[in-house]
Amino acid sequence: MKKTLLLIVLLISAYSYSQEEAWVYFNDKPNSQYYLVNPLQMLSQRALNRRAIQNIPLDLKDVPIHQPYIDQIAATPGITVKASSKWMNCLHIRGSQTVIQSLRSLSFVDFISFANTTLNRTGKLSNSSNYSAINKELESQVSYNYGTSGNQIQMLNGNYLHQQNYTGSGKVIAVLDAGFPGVDSASPFHRLRENNQLLGGYNFVDRSTNYYAMNSHGTQVLSTMGGYVENQLVGTAPDASYYLFVTEDSTSETPLEESLWVEAAELADKLGADIINSSLGYFHFNNSNYNYSYSNMDGNTAFSSRGANIAFSRGMIVVVSAGNSGNTANPNISAPSDATFALAVGAVNSARNYASFSSIGPSFDGRVKPDVMAQGQSSVVAMPSGDIAANSGTSFSGPIIAGMVASFWQALPNLTNARIVQLVKESSNRYNNPNVQYGYGIPNFQLALNNALENNQYNSEGYAVYPNPVSEEVIFSFPTNKIAREISIFNNLGQEILKCNAINQLQLISLQSFENGMYFYKIVSGNDSFTGKLIKK
Repeated sequence: MKKTLLLIVLLISAYSYSQEEAWVYFNDKPNSQYYLVNPLQMLSQRALNRRAIQNIPLDLKDVPIHQPYIDQIAATPGITVKASSKWMNCLHIRGSQTVIQSLRSLSFVDFISFANTTLNRTGKLSNSSNYSAINKELESQVSYNYGTSGNQIQMLNGNYLHQQNYTGSGKVIAVLDAGFPGVDSASPFHRLRENNQLLGGYNFVDRSTNYYAMNSHGTQVLSTMGGYVENQLVGTAPDASYYLFVTEDSTSETPLEESLWVEAAELADKLGADIINSSLGYFHFNNSNYNYSYSNMDGNTAFSSRGANIAFSRGMIVVVSAGNSGNTANPNISAPSDATFALAVGAVNSARNYASFSSIGPSFDGRVKPDVMAQGQSSVVAMPSGDIAANSGTSFSGPIIAGMVASFWQALPNLTNARIVQLVKESSNRYNNPNVQYGYGIPNFQLALNNALENNQYNSEGYAVYPNPVSEEVIFSFPTNKIAREISIFNNLGQEILKCNAINQLQLISLQSFENGMYFYKIVSGNDSFTGKLIKK
């Protein structure tokens, strides 16, 4: 009997090992024109509004995959469709190497990319068959601590924003994680429930609407942003609204989870989310053939990193935990924190010192990573039971920053995602001297807000002028309801040296030919008139 059972196990294992993971990419979207002229068929009005504020046009990436292509791939014997991405016009599929390769004969298939990259190079199977279990919870150690969460907010001067009533109201954060048990019942999330700030979610792993399930990691992550227990825990964006997406299967580590991550990011975009928070990272997989190397952390190789970059191009801010491998043999950041446009967050302790587990930079192509830091050692979180605990990991420093970014963006609603991220970086305590452990350092959100206001980069009427000081090009941004826009620039003698009409909501003006020094600008828009200083350096 035991031999029979062993034989069955071996047969099942052999079958699973013969199945490959791959992405099949298509070469067009035949119905694109219909969707581009009917945008509400692919995006919500809130998503379209976010694009309009930032002057981001619709493009082919927004158009859904051509359904007949999906149907034909799904009908292929031996192929299982596991996920899809309209942004990259591809499907994540599973099947034998031979069957997957046969799809290249279809006229609408552009190319196929195997998760085992040796198959892309040689077409032959790797000799390696190293399958190992990945325990993704080993780096988190929980100890109950009924202290205060004040330090993790005050470290960032986030309490200043809260005192100005900038608490994330009006902003939507999509949380991509491993599960959210207790969020529908535990007392730290009562305020979110009562105020209808939980907008919904989806369980991509199980393909169900049961997202209040699975691993409690997401529950703890959410609590650092939206949790509220007086005198114990206040999140960094207690008045933001949230979508909860389960993309991570905590029992395994496979490339499929990256595809689910991108699916969730696309849904976040469609629903109009402003910020994506992801306390997830990908480097090693159960099947070592799929592992990434440090050379892959170049910002645009990993599937999830490419997705993060596209999400940013849609006008969202993508906040990603840097990883917890700083004291291991592979100490560098993981995907998608390496993404060119992701805001990667490392961890410090309560005394603002580097936490040894926090993954380090730079990215393989030499960019500063992590971008910023926040408290990730002994962070105060809520558990599914409602208990308040301390937990450690960049999993918590990331959402602490994401919540503060939401509160900060609430204060500056007409600025682009790129400008918000840049202001956060510039406020950080190591901005002029970044290093591999701290990146640009710990942000000061009071300083970031003051810089935006004092440098005439923003005013309460919705106008923005940035960067200031400027070296080459300056951007003038206007509220969407203003149509008559005239810009004048004067030298320090009061002489008008440039005048133009701004046709678009964002007007870029080159000052490259200007001498260094102080200038003055005047904006006339309808009955409004604003003036300010402009520094050319």
